[in-house]
Formats: sequence, structure tokens, C-alpha cells
Amino acid sequence: MTWLSSFWRSSIGGKVTMAVTGVLLFGFVIAHLLGNLQLFQGPEAINHYAKWLADRGALLWVARIGLLAIFVLHVATGVRLSRANKAARPVAYQKPDTLQASFASRSMVLSGLSLLVFVVYHLLHFTFGVTNPDYYAKKAMGAEGHDVYAMVTSSFQVPAIALAYAAFQVVLFLHLSHGIQSFAQTLGFHHARYTKMIKTVSFLLALLIAGGNALLALSVLTGIVEVKP
Repeated sequence: MTWLSSFWRSSIGGKVTMAVTGVLLFGFVIAHLLGNLQLFQGPEAINHYAKWLADRGALLWVARIGLLAIFVLHVATGVRLSRANKAARPVAYQKPDTLQASFASRSMVLSGLSLLVFVVYHLLHFTFGVTNPDYYAKKAMGAEGHDVYAMVTSSFQVPAIALAYAAFQVVLFLHLSHGIQSFAQTLGFHHARYTKMIKTVSFLLALLIAGGNALLALSVLTGIVEVKP
């Protein structure tokens, strides 16, 4: 494992790690959003989807633990690369090049750490039922599974919860929009001919994902999605 650790600690290894983990996490957020959008189809659809996931048993937990490990690795690598960049430039430029950088690019470490905090809260909220046990305890279909529709709508009808979820989607948007651009640059698409197109695509993809997640919470809060008692 020494060579793997050495590769990870190298500049190239760090960039490769960020790219691979970033792609895996990007695929997850898309799948997660598509599954959760079934909330708009009503209780039966989202509860059936949740039961299908629960029926995967140990495989589901392997996936959860694996995704969390990938996320932690992604954030840890980003922090390490950021520190290495700062260490390589101990004296700031008289005119910092970050003046030309976007806010999203300058705040990647902060947004990544913020999203890690959000993921922990999200797991405690909907997966483990620690933060809101009264909502989590709701059942559907007898003993067959949780009433996910009731749990989600009961949670998002609380303004503080819904607005907090929506606010974190702004952070996700900033992180994704620059992350996609960084991934394209890692693949070698670093040319003036592609820059505008890459920025547009990254903006739209980040907006669709973050906007879709925020819509779920705000639709319940505003009454577009009916709250199940």
C-alpha cells in the first residue's frame, strides 16, 4: 500500500483522486435526485422506491459506507492539495491571481467541508432518525417499511429544516459548477475554444441538480406537495 499512499500524496495522484472520486459522487447525486423526485408522484411511488432500496439489505449498507468513504477521501484530498498549493506559494503575489478566479473556485475547500457537514446531518435526519425521531418513526404498509413520504413531508413543512436544505443546495451548486470545470481541465479540455462551453454546461448541470434538490424541500414548504399527517 506504500506506492498507493505515495501516489495519493503526489500532485498528479491528488488530481487523479479528485477526478475519480468527483465522478463517482456526481453520479450518486444524479441517481439520488432521480429517486427522490418520485416524491412528486405521491406516497405509493416514493415508499415503493424506499422499500426497494431497503430490500437490498447488506448491499445497501456497503454502498452507503463506500460512498461516505469516497466523500471523505474527496474532501481530504481537496484540503491536502489546497494546503500544498499555499505552501508552494508562502508569499502572496502583489496582485493575487485569485482576483480573476470565481467565488466558487476560491471556496472549494470551504464548500466541500460544508457539504460534508450537511451529509452527516442528512444521514442523521433521514437514515438514522436521530435528529427528528418523531418523523422517522412513521410507518407505511404495516411492518414492511418506513412511510418515507410522511417522513419527508413532515420534515420539510418545518421552515427551518426546508430552508436549511435549500441553503445547502446553493453550496452544492457552487461546488459542482466549479468541480465540473476542474474535471474537464484535468481531462485536458483547457483551451479558449472550449472554456465558454464548459462553463455553460457546468452551470446548467449544477443548477439542475441543486435546483432539483431545493425544489423538493420548497415544494413541501409552499404546499405544492401535500403533507401527509
